[in-house]
Amino acid sequence: METLETISKRASLKPNFSEREVEKVKITKILEAARLAPSARNSQPWRFIVVSGKKKVENVVTKAFFGFNQAVKDAPVLIIVCANPKDDDIHEGREYYLFDVGLAVENMLLAATDLGLVTHPMTAVNEVELRKVLHIPEEVRFVVATPLAYPKGGSYEEAAQERLSQRTRKGLNEIVYSDVWGKP
Repeated sequence: METLETISKRASLKPNFSEREVEKVKITKILEAARLAPSARNSQPWRFIVVSGKKKVENVVTKAFFGFNQAVKDAPVLIIVCANPKDDDIHEGREYYLFDVGLAVENMLLAATDLGLVTHPMTAVNEVELRKVLHIPEEVRFVVATPLAYPKGGSYEEAAQERLSQRTRKGLNEIVYSDVWGKP
């Protein structure tokens, strides 16, 4: 896939998980894509916990995830993304770790899409329970999690087709200004 094509095809497909195991080589490629993301002063504050296997994923999700996120308990892989704010650049009171982790996660999501895998970024967790289950140190913050799975029955393109047909995006004329705020 070309980069822009991958971006246009990426969709969150939470309820569409095959039980098929995700190959370690693909997980490694996805994590490598995340690792290569830029970060403020090259601090690379992200850390990844890869939970593999239906029983392990189900245990983490059942104990720490809220509501609709419970649907991901059937995924064969769950990647938990964390960061220690102190590991990142703080400039004039601004902490960059969330932005930096976001860049890494987007690389990860695009790599997964390119490899034909389903993802769904999620933030609704009980962080206290997640810390207990995964032994996350107190100073480290949970940022986001995503399942990794092959789509049920068919290719990624087939699985994403309906979701993408319903996607709406604001037009550039609504989000881009020329020279100053508010000037089309």
